[in-house]
Amino acid sequence: MSTTRSQGPDGARAGLPPGGQTRRLALSGTRGVVGRCRDFTRTALHDWNWLPARNDEQEAVAEDVLLLVSELVTNACLHAEGPTELALHCTDTRLRVEVSDHNALPPVPRTPHQATRPGGHGLHIVSRLAQDWGTEIRSSDKTVWLEVRSPLGG
Repeated sequence: MSTTRSQGPDGARAGLPPGGQTRRLALSGTRGVVGRCRDFTRTALHDWNWLPARNDEQEAVAEDVLLLVSELVTNACLHAEGPTELALHCTDTRLRVEVSDHNALPPVPRTPHQATRPGGHGLHIVSRLAQDWGTEIRSSDKTVWLEVRSPLGG
């Protein structure tokens, strides 16, 4: 499911779960950014006790999160000259991943999706693995976000 949400009247991002912890990584350019974002996310997952995984489900969710971060950051590199920020917001029940860039055009999944052709799979992967995802447009910038349920049973 893809939805578009905007900033609330108090400046807060719409749909952001209350409570929890937020971590932000400021970014510029494209060189090595995917690896930096995966490392930043992996460290946060360790701190939030998603890793090391205690069971197969928890390991699968953590690996999905790392793949999803890679996909969003790669899309920002390919279509927006690189991301400007990665934000992770974790609560007891879910993790929200946000990747911001300076291209105000919303992402559009490539259709028709052809699984055997290279490229164009990122948003299809996001749609399959994330509980929800969407785009927030603010003037000349956008944030593509996704959410996954916590595997910790919160």
